[in-house]
Amino acid sequence: MIRDKRENSEMVIDLTGPDGNAYALLAYAKRFAQQFDLDFNQIKDEMTSGDYENLIRVFDDYFGEIVILER
Repeated sequence: MIRDKRENSEMVIDLTGPDGNAYALLAYAKRFAQQFDLDFNQIKDEMTSGDYENLIRVFDDYFGEIVILER
């Protein structure tokens, strides 16, 4: 089936794949922060203030409207 991109504007990141590692998620966060004029340093500090679960929770808090995280 072919669908129009506008129908599904969310990006999906598979946390079990290479895009799901902490460094990749931080890189995505930096790019999205720049796009939405957010303070990446604040986001990075929050993301790295705990374990991996904290990192993905903070990422989801900031970018959950545009990115779907899958396990």
